[in-house]
Amino acid sequence: HVQLVESGGGSVQAGGSLTLSCAAGRYTYKRNCMGWFRQRPGKDREGVAVLWIGGATTSYADSVKGRFTISHDKAQNTLYLQLNSLSTEDTAMYYCAANGDIWSEYKFWGQGTQVTVS
Repeated sequence: HVQLVESGGGSVQAGGSLTLSCAAGRYTYKRNCMGWFRQRPGKDREGVAVLWIGGATTSYADSVKGRFTISHDKAQNTLYLQLNSLSTEDTAMYYCAANGDIWSEYKFWGQGTQVTVS
């Protein structure tokens, strides 16, 4: 049973920072991308950042480039998202996803962690 467990969300003032974590367990995924997605109030879910496991390649949505950083701890199989210079536009439910193909076809999803910026 694959389980992705996110943590680290919360409320922060504009300009602040948060770090999201996603514990992915010991499962070995067939596809080599993991990523963070978000759903802002009243909008569709969108990709935020993706990472190729085992490599250094990352990709970011234009709206977060230079502010957010995705990383992966291989030993712990934990995915991180560092969020800096937060704005109210970043308020959303953030989801971790695994076993995907860059921005699509992710098979496994976490339950989400709320980020609220005021």
